[in-house]
Amino acid sequence: LGLGDIGPHAGKPVMEGKGVLFKRFADIDVFDIELKTKDPKEIIKTCQLLEPTFGGINLEDIKAPECFEIEEELKKTMNIPVFHDDQHGTAIISCAALLNACEISNKKLEEIRIVVSGAGAAAVACCNMYILAGVKKKNISMFDSKGLIHQKRTDLNKYKMDFAIDNIYDSLGDALKGADVFIGLSKGNVLTQEWLKGMAANPIVFAMANPDPEITYEDAIAARKDVIMATGRSDYPNQVNNVLGFPFIFRGALDARAKAINEEMKMAAVKALANLAKEKIPEAVLRAYGGKEFSFGTEYIIPKPFDPRVLWKVAPAVAKAAIETGVARNIIEDWKAYEDELQERLGYSQEIIRMMIHKAQKSPRKIVYTEGEEEKIIRAANIVKNENIGIPVLVGNEEVIKTKIIQLGYNLNDFQITDPKICKKTPEYTEAFYQLRHRKGVTISRAKNLMHQPNYYGCMMLRMDDAQALIGGLGHSYPTTIQPALQVIGVKEGIKVVSGLYIVIIKRRVFFFADTTVNVNPTSEELAQIAISSADTVKEFDIEPKIAMLSFSNFGSVKHPEAIKVKDAVKIVNELRPDLQVDGEMQADTAVVSEILEKEFPFSKIKGSANVLVFPNLSSGNIAYKLFERLTEAQVIGPILMGMKKPIHVLQRNSTVEDIINMSAIAVVEAKTNNV
Repeated sequence: LGLGDIGPHAGKPVMEGKGVLFKRFADIDVFDIELKTKDPKEIIKTCQLLEPTFGGINLEDIKAPECFEIEEELKKTMNIPVFHDDQHGTAIISCAALLNACEISNKKLEEIRIVVSGAGAAAVACCNMYILAGVKKKNISMFDSKGLIHQKRTDLNKYKMDFAIDNIYDSLGDALKGADVFIGLSKGNVLTQEWLKGMAANPIVFAMANPDPEITYEDAIAARKDVIMATGRSDYPNQVNNVLGFPFIFRGALDARAKAINEEMKMAAVKALANLAKEKIPEAVLRAYGGKEFSFGTEYIIPKPFDPRVLWKVAPAVAKAAIETGVARNIIEDWKAYEDELQERLGYSQEIIRMMIHKAQKSPRKIVYTEGEEEKIIRAANIVKNENIGIPVLVGNEEVIKTKIIQLGYNLNDFQITDPKICKKTPEYTEAFYQLRHRKGVTISRAKNLMHQPNYYGCMMLRMDDAQALIGGLGHSYPTTIQPALQVIGVKEGIKVVSGLYIVIIKRRVFFFADTTVNVNPTSEELAQIAISSADTVKEFDIEPKIAMLSFSNFGSVKHPEAIKVKDAVKIVNELRPDLQVDGEMQADTAVVSEILEKEFPFSKIKGSANVLVFPNLSSGNIAYKLFERLTEAQVIGPILMGMKKPIHVLQRNSTVEDIINMSAIAVVEAKTNNV
């Protein structure tokens, strides 16, 4: 972090954060242990004593040369993986970037000349990794704070001495003349534009000092249009971020029960990362980075830190290398099953709602709560406001709402309250509603009465653009909430039916059930529309939908009208949306057990198992989600109402405060996506 030696107490939050990254990216449980000592022998002894308790040790923030001595001794004496991330993390990620940068610039590893600014732990480890990849040691010139590391210097430790060269350069700038690669692991602003201009064609510059790189991205691009640039910063392309390495390397090592993390395992991680950058980028990853298009090239030479594919690309590569080099105690044989397990291990189940909340916080919208008098609604609205998820508007009797806010100990000034019976906007809404419905049996008197009802009033707020989303239904029946929405807001263009979807999270797997709330016995056309709406909704969660159209029949095994209806629905979806991965008709176990699909029905368009389950009728869908909710440990979120012009969601009567917050976040993201 560039803070220097701040001690174990001040450093603890950083280590706790590292533990969170292990869990978040690779589902590894971590204990952060800070040692109040600078004695390498004490650190070594402590780690050795801890071996029976832990599956591996990640060393952090130990300066050179002590870090080399500590890691070397622990590797010799311990039978669990020991990995100093400050060295090897940067080395692995930057080496992957170097492989791809050389490929793009048509440079050969064995021919490139590298100049390194910095000679600490990370710099030494990086150079060793580059040599392992094919770079010639004689082509590396390393500079420390005293200048070039060369044979005539007498102040070098053995690790620096290993990179001492015969050539003598007067300065860093002198060494950079004609050089192919600059590696910066020192301090900010040490590389000038003039020196960069003197480098070879298509220079590769990795300015990895933080927070200020050796040269800024803007200055580098201004000096050389042909430069391939990487930094340690997230606001520039090609971020060399250690989070691309340590979680996944340890995941593979732990799953193989490896005795060590050897050079072959590190190089396997390098190649896996380099190859992943060349693969087609899923739409979900593009959306996670604001929808900006990027592909393999000068501005994308390493995967993005939040690309979930890194887990199931790097971890298996590391585990395979562990097995092939004889350090594994667990021999993985079914690699497809292992990759599926890795995908399910995280599979967004732990992050799905948190991700939606983060999206909502970036662009909060005004949310109407039509049951503003309910205590649960007030509690949820308070959190929604304080967490900047949305801007809540409580609709109902003003005096009742104020009394409950005070009783709950909240500040009245934190809430926007709208009472339809006294609000100045009510006459305007009444007239607009009358004009909308006067040829459908609504008189002006009827319009006035309906505008006093929170559900109708809230929907008019959306129609008149005074709010962007609506949450209701906590104290009313489903039709009471949805009927005003259909009359006032209506369905999206091209949509003939609205439908409901539940998120069901069980055993680290995420499923989407539809339709579970609206259509009693949908036709083939309606089932197709439900499937398409579900797919578009699922994509909002940055998940690629794999849709199974469910029945009691498997791909024509039963010739019954109910099965044929589902089969026809699949045809319609394929005609309307050939981009979707949809198949059926199929039984429920076929849909969710990948082995059945792969062995019995290898022709299926669905690869792996389905995550979107479209039920043939309301009975089956409603029964299924309620059984999961009550008889298993599944977390059920919803229902999400699909097909409306604007975000309107109907709560279950037993919804918790957490449920209301979750649905609020979903509504805000939907509003943002639809530019509401």
